Amino acid sequence: MNLEFYIDELKKVLNEERFKHSLGVMETAEKLAIKYNADIEKAKVAGLLHDCAKNLSDEELISLANKYNIQLDDVLLRSPSLLHGPVGGYLIGDYFGIHDEEIKRAVMLHTTGDKDMTVLDKIIFLADYIEPNRNFEGVENLRKASSSDLDGAVIMALDQTINYVIKKHQLLYTKTVIARNDMIIKTNSILQNIDF
Repeated sequence: MNLEFYIDELKKVLNEERFKHSLGVMETAEKLAIKYNADIEKAKVAGLLHDCAKNLSDEELISLANKYNIQLDDVLLRSPSLLHGPVGGYLIGDYFGIHDEEIKRAVMLHTTGDKDMTVLDKIIFLADYIEPNRNFEGVENLRKASSSDLDGAVIMALDQTINYVIKKHQLLYTKTVIARNDMIIKTNSILQNIDF
C-alpha cells in the first residue's frame, strides 16, 4: 500500500479542512492500532481514506449507492450524508486500488457503526471522533477513555452520537443503535454517570 499516493490523490477530492481531518484520523488510528494490537498499516490507510466520499453531493452519493447495490432505506434517503461511509468503502477499491475487506468495512462503518464491529472498525470509528482537530463537549473524556478501554470509549461515542441526533430531532440510523446494543451486550457493561 502506497500511503504517499493515497495522500496525493486524497488532496484532489477533499477540501483543505476535510483533508486535515483525514490526516488527524490517520495519526489517531495509528496510535490506537499500536495500543490495541491491530494492523497499523491497515489502520493508517483506513483512517486516511475514511472520508474519501465526504465531499460528494447527496445526489452523487445516492447514485453511487445504487451503482454499488447499497441497500437504501428511508433514513438513508432522507440523510444521504450517512452514505459517505458505505460509498467510500467501494470507492477505495475503484479509485485507490484497495481491495482489503477489513479496510473496506472499517471505512463503510466509520460513521454509523454496526453489529459485530472488529477492532479495526472500532479504531476507525473512534479515531474519526477523537482526532486532534475535533473540538466538542465531551471529546476530552472520549480521548481519555480511548487510552485504556477501546470498547468503553466506542460505547461512549455511540451514546454521544445518539444523544446528539435525538437533541437535534433528526432521524436516528438503526445500525447505530444496533452497534451500541451489541457492544453493551458483548462487553456486559452499561456505562453510567458519563459526563458528555
